[in-house]
Amino acid sequence: MKHYRPLLLCIALTACAALTAKTDIVPIPDQLSWQQGSYTLPANPRIGYTKADLQGAALYLSQSLERLQGVKGTAIQGKTGDIRLALGYKGKTGSYRLTVDGNGVLIEGRDYAGVVNGIATLRQMAAEKEMQYVRITDSPRFDWRGFHLDCSRHFFTKAEVEEVIDLMAMYKLNRFHWHLTDDQGWRIEIKKYPLLTEKGAWRHYNNQDSICMQLAKTEDNPSRLLPAKNMRVTGNDTVYGGYYTQDDIREVVAFARTRGIEIVPEIDMPGHFLSAITYYEGLSCFAQVGWGAVFSSPLCPGKDKALQFCRDVWDEVIPLFPYSYVHIGGDEVEKINWKKCPDCQRRIKEKNLKDEDELQSWFIHEMEGFINKKGRKMLGWDEIIEGGLSKTATLTWWRTWAPTAVADATAQGNDVIFCPISPFYFSAGEEKTSLQSVYEYELQPATLSAEQKRHILGVQGNVWAEWIPTRERMLHTYFPRALALAELAWSKPERRDFADFFNRLTTHFRLLNRLGVPYRTPNLDGFSNVNVFTHEGTLTVTSKDPTVEVRYTTDGSFPTIQSARYDGPLTVDQTTHFMLRTFSPDGQPGETVKAEMVKQGLLEPVRTHGDTEDGLIAAWHAFPGVKCALIDKAPLQGTYCIDEVCIPKGVSGNIGLIITGYIDIPADGIYTFALMSDDGSWLKIDGNMVVDNDREQSPHEEVCQQALRKGLHHVEVRYFDHNGGMLRLRVTDPQGNAVRAWKRDK
Repeated sequence: MKHYRPLLLCIALTACAALTAKTDIVPIPDQLSWQQGSYTLPANPRIGYTKADLQGAALYLSQSLERLQGVKGTAIQGKTGDIRLALGYKGKTGSYRLTVDGNGVLIEGRDYAGVVNGIATLRQMAAEKEMQYVRITDSPRFDWRGFHLDCSRHFFTKAEVEEVIDLMAMYKLNRFHWHLTDDQGWRIEIKKYPLLTEKGAWRHYNNQDSICMQLAKTEDNPSRLLPAKNMRVTGNDTVYGGYYTQDDIREVVAFARTRGIEIVPEIDMPGHFLSAITYYEGLSCFAQVGWGAVFSSPLCPGKDKALQFCRDVWDEVIPLFPYSYVHIGGDEVEKINWKKCPDCQRRIKEKNLKDEDELQSWFIHEMEGFINKKGRKMLGWDEIIEGGLSKTATLTWWRTWAPTAVADATAQGNDVIFCPISPFYFSAGEEKTSLQSVYEYELQPATLSAEQKRHILGVQGNVWAEWIPTRERMLHTYFPRALALAELAWSKPERRDFADFFNRLTTHFRLLNRLGVPYRTPNLDGFSNVNVFTHEGTLTVTSKDPTVEVRYTTDGSFPTIQSARYDGPLTVDQTTHFMLRTFSPDGQPGETVKAEMVKQGLLEPVRTHGDTEDGLIAAWHAFPGVKCALIDKAPLQGTYCIDEVCIPKGVSGNIGLIITGYIDIPADGIYTFALMSDDGSWLKIDGNMVVDNDREQSPHEEVCQQALRKGLHHVEVRYFDHNGGMLRLRVTDPQGNAVRAWKRDK
């Protein structure tokens, strides 16, 4: 490898080294007018509040200022103060007006929610004591601006949950969906059934735990290690888990309430219930419980004892959460046992039900009726629409492969919350396009009527913790996509612009660093996964986060803080395998990225001309496997003529695609191929592997290059998926222009 003279680190610096007085606010307000002059908070600011109801908001603001600036504010009831909190602003629920001038800071809210939303803006501005004069008027687009956290697969402590809630509040997110029970752990104390937490909250290491420990090794990532604080040793036995007492729950609810956040508890039933039915007899169809073909043994809706158990649980859960909604889950129920269970079959007959789908619907309706009598509304995952949806249930739509769920539910008059797996499952691996996909998602599609759109309550991001065992990994997963989510949910469409938002992130990277919050550095840019050159190649690395530095290795090892620092473009004259890694100001490592510099000759075409026509041929095989090489062994379902690399219309279920044809290369050069798929795929050109994306995965784009001579080159794309995925191939020439010259034999 040959190094030329060091150059400046090619990182996009979009802001100066310290937060400026004029703050880049997220989410962007309705109206913002900066004025001449600035105000400096005193060392011990007085926080005045005009109504006793605002005392909690004043104390919350005082705590926030202490964390940001180390100052201790004093909350006093009255109309005076360096910061004044008041009600009476005219606007919709949650709206506020914030003024900074020579008299200090005034936040006027439409209601308590409006005041804490104004505090959220002030928290961002008060990262520095000097604040530029400003006048802001602001209101939310959607009432439901949520975040979901799974505490069952891995347990997060009360303090860790409260940190998440506090960060939500800083970005005006107002619904915390708390996933408290699942197969892997029961996390909430139920006094009538103590075994739920004595036994159900603890487990011996399972396959999810072993995967975490393996990822910690293969990724050189300690945030994947199981935290020792969640382990309990009795004699020679080690179990892993934890739970919240009812007092813990009350404290978290009170903490969230002062920040204007409602907590929605989820007790998942009738599926995902293994942590309960394992320890109490008479809740399952049969004595032996465990895992079926895909999911765990569900609750038995044919047994009255099982129904009463669920009512007893809700009897204790509902009083702990004094809000409108509770979540029943209702997803991923394997009904094999129900088909064989005499109790379930008797229930189907007694209630004149058609099948097991209607039995699930009957169970959900039974629970909903009980929940409604307790003064609460029921939420459920979109599977509850199957077998019949009640008029009053609210859907959380997650299954992208059930695209009609939103239209069907809203047409019936049911409310819907958007959280489709792509792009709102933040626990899925983040891609270069993930942030923009969240930010620009359409929450009110044109296919819905005006009346249907009124039933879209809002949106939430979901973090499922199968492979997220620590606070550090969870927050890294949450940020910065949480900021894109916040602006999508809060700001008016005409105020949102992704390029502007992306520039404003620089301020928030510094703020998160200041608060000690791990986050995922946006993708390093300027290169592909595989970069091709014919004589000499230059690796150029850019980053949108000016707070990080980049280190690299070329021997296949993980970069450390002692590795060579990237200080400018690197030129090589032979194939070189770079490993790149960002490091935060406190030295914490980010993800490792491979950048292969590959020396190639130009690949000769298979034909320079021929009897062809536009398009490609796609062969669909009923393929249940997970390896592209085996697709052609599965039965052929049909062939399709397609205009580009995609999943042909009508292809679903077990998908194994083999797409063949030619690409007509217009001139000699190095071409870039970006293959996006969910799940696995590969691209071969003239029999050579160019893009290898062959694995089970969430949507992932692999970008590679190939040196090609002018002419026709044979292409083969293989792809597999089993529940409605995605497939896309983008090709660009050496100048970055799109190439769409697909050809097939006549």
